[in-house]
Amino acid sequence: MGATDAFPESAAQAGAGPTHPGGLLDVLGVAAVMLDAKGRITLWSPQAEELFGWTAEEALGRSAARLLVPPEHVSLVLRLFAEVMSGGESWAGVFPVRHKDGSTRLVEFRNMRLQDKHGAAYALGIATDQAVLREVERDLALSVRLVAQSPIGLAVLDADLRFVMVNPALERINDLPAEQHIGRHVRDALSFLETDTIEERMRSVLATGRPLLDQFSVGPTATHPDADQAWSVSYYRLEDANGRVLGVATSVVDVTEQHRAATEAARARRRLAVIADASATVGTTLDVGRTAQELADVIVPELADLAAVDVLDAVLDGRRPGARGGPARFRALAVAAAGETPAVGAADPTGQLAAYETERLITRCVTEARPVLVGEVGPEQRRHIAADAQGAELLREAGLHSYLAVPLIARGEVLGALSLYRTDNPVPFDEDDAVLAVELAARAAVCIDNARSYQSERRTALTLQRHLMNHRPPRPTTMDIAYRYQPAQAASEVGGDWFDVIPVAGDKTALVVGDVMGSGINAAATMGQLRTTTRALADLDLAPAEVLDHLDHIAGGLDPAFATCLYAVHDPHKEECRIAVAGHLPPVLVRPGGPPELLDLPTGAPLGVGGVTFEQTTVPLRAGDQLVLYTDGLIETRDQAIDTRLDLLLGLLAEPERPLEELCDRLLGELRHGNDHDDVALLIARIRGLDG
Repeated sequence: MGATDAFPESAAQAGAGPTHPGGLLDVLGVAAVMLDAKGRITLWSPQAEELFGWTAEEALGRSAARLLVPPEHVSLVLRLFAEVMSGGESWAGVFPVRHKDGSTRLVEFRNMRLQDKHGAAYALGIATDQAVLREVERDLALSVRLVAQSPIGLAVLDADLRFVMVNPALERINDLPAEQHIGRHVRDALSFLETDTIEERMRSVLATGRPLLDQFSVGPTATHPDADQAWSVSYYRLEDANGRVLGVATSVVDVTEQHRAATEAARARRRLAVIADASATVGTTLDVGRTAQELADVIVPELADLAAVDVLDAVLDGRRPGARGGPARFRALAVAAAGETPAVGAADPTGQLAAYETERLITRCVTEARPVLVGEVGPEQRRHIAADAQGAELLREAGLHSYLAVPLIARGEVLGALSLYRTDNPVPFDEDDAVLAVELAARAAVCIDNARSYQSERRTALTLQRHLMNHRPPRPTTMDIAYRYQPAQAASEVGGDWFDVIPVAGDKTALVVGDVMGSGINAAATMGQLRTTTRALADLDLAPAEVLDHLDHIAGGLDPAFATCLYAVHDPHKEECRIAVAGHLPPVLVRPGGPPELLDLPTGAPLGVGGVTFEQTTVPLRAGDQLVLYTDGLIETRDQAIDTRLDLLLGLLAEPERPLEELCDRLLGELRHGNDHDDVALLIARIRGLDG
């Protein structure tokens, strides 16, 4: 029967049990020696043999004083022995003892008097090597002091993962006193943490003996369940000198501040990345709607699960917003969502015009020109976020729990608002989010304002241009004409191209095409002045070169001052056409049965340069001939050489003859495709002759 089997069950249930060699008593090597009343050795343990060198056969029955004590100390030992045997107090202390090898060793003693049932007295001595004892005492004292004063949380758990020891630092870290640790299983003592992971790690260390170091953990504490803390935890298996597993030790370092600093740094980097992304992707065009959509797209999902951009309708119409404090009329420009969500249905459809009452949070955001942050959205807030009860219900279904609205402010004027919603992201908006949203909104607002200004200028320039060119050119009796004008799609590039057909005395007809350098309202105005002047000069029946001389003088006083122009006068009686060019592209002459050709004419300088002489060229022009005049917007592109484009134009004109209106559409369809950054004016004249 083994030692464990022989141990009483009742004792085992009480927590007692046999121990394996290798414990503290074995390290100390405690020896037991018993003396009778005459000082003779009656009992001698194996540890005594190890400590003193004498075997039991050599020691039993001999006088302990004569065997173990140097002669000079015998009298002292006999006196101490007599005191113990007389019933005095037990004696403890360090005494030099003679070893069998002749050396003298200091031994720590605990001596006490024993008595058997017959009244006989004995002396029991418990002894251990003093050097070994002092070393163990120092180690224990150092360990206790280190554990107690360590800033690192330390704990020891037995093999069943019940706390055996915790130090004060761990009490502070767990926010739990030692008595609520000791004896309790880890899952019970630390129920406020994810104990499944902790227990799994501890059992792995117990099973394998391999430590787990610097395991990062985040969670609340017992008394602060709403505030996450961060710890770096290491796990070690505890073993005695013989390798017996005693349990597991943990060391815990509170790294909450470092974790928060790292989290904030990562958050700051994400914010900078969002701002950089916004700088690169918002405002790539001068289109208000496109800019608003770019803003919404850059915000989702980094900052919000849903974003909507609404602009005041008065702003889009070029009017100043009304007085603050009343309902506001918005036009929805953009909506972006991280995924499918009912919340999209609560946002106004893009392009829709809606009146927002004063109670709505977006109205308050615009009228007060400041952010409105709702960290925790409840039923009351949902009613003020949504346009109606149906929208509020959709927001509830989507799980809206936090809302943020920031004004779009550019150059001191409120243009609209950016609305942000969090549904899937569990973290509510905070002040830092509001700061980032304001920064993004400010950048986008400037882009939206620029786009609005350019679109307003475009509308003005187009209106002016249409007003200046609202008449249909007269139909000459000696030629058929077809023409087209297409403004640039980019707002900043509308303005300077024109054409004209002007009757001149003697059945002659003047053909004009020109292009003011620059764009916008000023270019349109300059074009109007040059066009009006040209018509007046044509009425004087001046030579083309003279007309350009006068236009050059007039252009020098305009802003912008430069323009290209081609002025041609057809004389049906002489069957010729006189042409003068001021820096303009050459016309194309198409004769029946022949290939189209670019007329080789003196280019001349643009109008407005001043001090130059213009030359004119006479070209035969008979019935059936066709003259094609155009501005550079027809052929110039940003990715092809001008010669390539001119060859393409000549190729299209070489196709079988077709009606002039159809030819205009053909040229624009082929040459204008994907090239809408500039105005284009196109004028085609086919000579009929005097006989019609």
